[in-house]
Amino acid sequence: MRAVIQRVSYASCTIKGHITSEIPIGMLVLLGIENDDAPEDVEWLAQKIINMRIFNDGNGLMNKALTDINGHILLISQFTLFAQTKKGNRPSFIRAAKPDMAIPLYELMITTLEKQLNKKIPTGIFGADMKISLVNDGPVTIIMDTKDRENH
Repeated sequence: MRAVIQRVSYASCTIKGHITSEIPIGMLVLLGIENDDAPEDVEWLAQKIINMRIFNDGNGLMNKALTDINGHILLISQFTLFAQTKKGNRPSFIRAAKPDMAIPLYELMITTLEKQLNKKIPTGIFGADMKISLVNDGPVTIIMDTKDRENH
């Protein structure tokens, strides 16, 4: 499972010309799900996202987590995070999980984040053509992959 986490002062998802979800200050999280991902990956990644200290304290240092600033998450599914580009010029997405496997893990991520943050998580729509707008604050962008954790 791979996540691109962007610290934002605003983010929104538009589908068919209508804003379907938006957040003020917080994180835009682009989530890619791979063929061999499991519920344990969701638990680990959700915990890391929520506790990632990427928000500024009173001294301008990144010392605060999402809960410290009462921030929000906009969660967007993005299978293209597993693009393979070694051969040719057309990316292959063979490592990305198919919808029958990815959707349940995506939904588990939503409910896990909601439980941990104790608030609703705005999302995109899985598989939809989405237009994502954001104001990246900093800019701060962090890439996390569950394959990088210890004891995996």
